[in-house]
Amino acid sequence: MPKVVTFTLDLKIFKTAGQLNGLDEQVNEFIRTNSVKHIYSVSDTTTSDESGATMGIIRVLAYD
Repeated sequence: MPKVVTFTLDLKIFKTAGQLNGLDEQVNEFIRTNSVKHIYSVSDTTTSDESGATMGIIRVLAYD
């Protein structure tokens, strides 16, 4: 049965590249630790504040 897990990240100005690498590693560690065999999709979406500025990322992993 397919499962879904969500990872979130609050972005900090001037540190985004390193934070995204950390998010990638967090997802990869989840895949390794849980012996994920099939990945159906990975998608990212951003969150924003009242002014429309991006303030975070939500990454969703659908797997079996």
